[in-house]
Amino acid sequence: MALLEVRDLHAGYGKLEILKGVSLDVTSGQVVSIIGPNGAGKSTVFKTLFGLLPARQGRVTLDGENVTNQSPADLLRRGMAYVPQGRNVFPLMTVEENLRLGAYTRPRSAELEAAIERLYETFPVLRESRRRRAGDLSGGQQQMLEMARALLLKPRLILLDEPTLGLAPLVFKEIFRIVESLRRLGQTILMVEQNAAKALEISDYAYVLELGQNRYEGAGDVIRNDERVRRLYLGR
Repeated sequence: MALLEVRDLHAGYGKLEILKGVSLDVTSGQVVSIIGPNGAGKSTVFKTLFGLLPARQGRVTLDGENVTNQSPADLLRRGMAYVPQGRNVFPLMTVEENLRLGAYTRPRSAELEAAIERLYETFPVLRESRRRRAGDLSGGQQQMLEMARALLLKPRLILLDEPTLGLAPLVFKEIFRIVESLRRLGQTILMVEQNAAKALEISDYAYVLELGQNRYEGAGDVIRNDERVRRLYLGR
């Protein structure tokens, strides 16, 4: 059974329906990507999964439990974390204060201190900047801080929405390296990513959306080498 199952998901804004029956599965330990053109509904899927936008129809199941239209707070407690587009740090707080605020659901303990140290090993640039204000970090460093903060919640599933948006090529390579290292550690990730070709390189499975509906799906390398996908979505 998949960790996350989405069936016939419909959602939108006002009278505008964006999602028109999206379905997908995410198995534990996998990196799964959602790609497609602008306006396909990729980020709307995440907002609906995480309870920020109501599902008008369909079902979302997390580890066998129906979580459709549950609140973000409930979903966090059940093990779903969300790293949205853009930079969403607390700019006047230090890096370490941001991390500890992210772990607000966990009691202060030796286990928490060990978890923070492990994150500093995964994100060494954050260790170097732990006393700096988060608002003084570069865009890439802020993105790493958001990812690290989400990991402190010990999520079973992380939703990563456009993690490399607006970052320089050298920095987004580092973000992808971190995603790959998290997969090796067993973390389950569902990702929307603008750099579709690179996302497919590191994905176990992928879904291509178009106009709010499933268009193609398959193993990441299969989708990446599919001539139709390359022509329509990868620019070659």
